[in-house]
This record gives sequence, C-alpha cells and structure tokens, in this order.
Amino acid sequence: METASLDLNLLRTFLAVYRSGSFTGAARLLGLSQPTVTTQMRALERQTGRELFERLPRGVTPTPVADELAARVAAPLDELAAVAGPTPPAGSGAEPVHLAGPAELLCTMVLPALAPLVTEGVRLRVATGLTDPLLDELRAGRHDLVIATTRPRGRTLHSVPLTDEEFVLVAAPVWAERLTGPRRAQDPQGREPGAQAAFDPGVLQGVPLLTYAEDLPIARRYWRHVFGRRLSRTAAVTVPDLRGVLTAVAAGAGFSVLPRYLCQDLLESGALVALLEPEDPPINTGFLVQRPGASDNPDVARVRALLLRAARGW
Repeated sequence: METASLDLNLLRTFLAVYRSGSFTGAARLLGLSQPTVTTQMRALERQTGRELFERLPRGVTPTPVADELAARVAAPLDELAAVAGPTPPAGSGAEPVHLAGPAELLCTMVLPALAPLVTEGVRLRVATGLTDPLLDELRAGRHDLVIATTRPRGRTLHSVPLTDEEFVLVAAPVWAERLTGPRRAQDPQGREPGAQAAFDPGVLQGVPLLTYAEDLPIARRYWRHVFGRRLSRTAAVTVPDLRGVLTAVAAGAGFSVLPRYLCQDLLESGALVALLEPEDPPINTGFLVQRPGASDNPDVARVRALLLRAARGW
C-alpha cells in the first residue's frame, strides 16, 4: 500500500482508532468529536481504496489492510510525536499486556522482537500452552493476544497470519552418517543437495524418535505430507517443549521433526543435519489472535503492530 501521499493527520487518526478499537475512543485520545473521526476515516478509506475497519455493534476491528498500514506507520508516527511535543512514554500508566502462545516461538522469536517496547516501559505478562486452551482463555479475557498454531473458527476472535514455520527432519551428524553416508557439503542455510530426494524413511526404523507428545503430531504430519504414508512409531522420548527435543537430538539421542527457526543455528554450525530437504516441505501458519473490538490498553496495539512488523523477517 502506498502511504507517501496520505494525509498525516488522517494517519494519526487512523492509528488512534487502531489502538483504541473504536472511533469514540480515538476521539477522546485526540480531542476530536466522534463525527470528525468518522469523517476522517472515511476520507482515508477513499484515499487508500480499501476498507480499514469492520464496524461492530461496539467498536471496530481492523482489517488485514489496516494491520499492514499500522505496522508501517506506527513507529514513524510515534517518533514524530515524541519530537513534536511531550507525550507520556510507552507503557506509562498502562496495564501489562497479557500475551500467550507456544513456549518455543515466544522464547526464541517473540520476546527478542518485543525487547524495544519493554525498554520503553511496556510491561508484558507471558503465558505458554497449547492453542485450544489458550484461545478459550482469550475468549474469557485472561489474555490480550494469543499466537495460535491454527486459525480460530467463527467470528468471536479476530486473527491475522503472523508467520509460517517450516518443519525439518533432523538428526545429529553421528546418526546422519549412519543413515545417509558421509555428509555432503551444505549450503549456508544448512540444506543438503537435492540428491537426497530418494531418502527412504524406512532406514529410521531403528533410530529413536524424539517428539513433543505421545501422539507424534508434528512427525505424523511430516510423514503424511512428505512420504505420503502413515507414521507408525512409538516415541523414545517425549518432551512438552521443542527446545528440550532439540537439545536431546543434538546430543545424539535420535531423530525428530522440528521447526526450522528453532534449529537453524545448529544446522548452520553442523551440530544438526537435515536428513531430507523436500521441494515442498510441510509448512504451518501461526496466527496473531485477539478479541474483536476495543482494548482499553493502548500497549496491546503497540505489541500487536510490532509483532506483525517483526514477523516479516522470521
């Protein structure tokens, strides 16, 4: 979306609506009348040619176009406001932002991305868990934002795609050499040449399988997607945290299927080997989810906008 020619005042109003979740809340923040805010948003929608907010019985919820626009303009507008005049620091007087999601993604990617907001005064309260219980807790008001591994059904929650995670079949070099022969030269991303396309998963039958849970959710999906067959195995080790699975695999305990973001550093260093690099690897999309309508905490919108911006580089 082209933003260079958009009116700066309209963008300020847009950001206030985005963060407050309503035209009325934005009017209070800006010292404007609610009809003025409504008129300005209609003008901005005409300029962009896209709908920015879905009108709800109470408040509004941003469209994906609005999410993209907020991710682009929030930081520059905040910096401009800081230069133009005294404003309360981010997080000043605001309640903590309650964020939840998978422990591995939160600790590896999300919390480092949010560090700049924390240094500005934003407070975070982070919880981890499985998607379905976390979404139930979000509906009940226990969280402000949830990173979900599946898109919520229905219209009770608002979700936008956040990031795609690619799954990789990995083992330590000692196992890789037994299974595929001496290691071939890897490229800088830790990927093996395409000659591995003939990899036979049957060679893994005697190798211990390390997984997240007894029902092997990630490994079963990988087998179905890549090999076109059902995985019939019993896990040698289950750890309800993929970081624990990662360290055990790197120590030579066996093989596993892990998200690439989690094991990329070890792949690049040679401490782990990708046993197979299929042309069409399994991908899972993570979603950033919140309740529709307004949040009284402006830092929720700050966290949301920064995550959407940072996730482009994950």
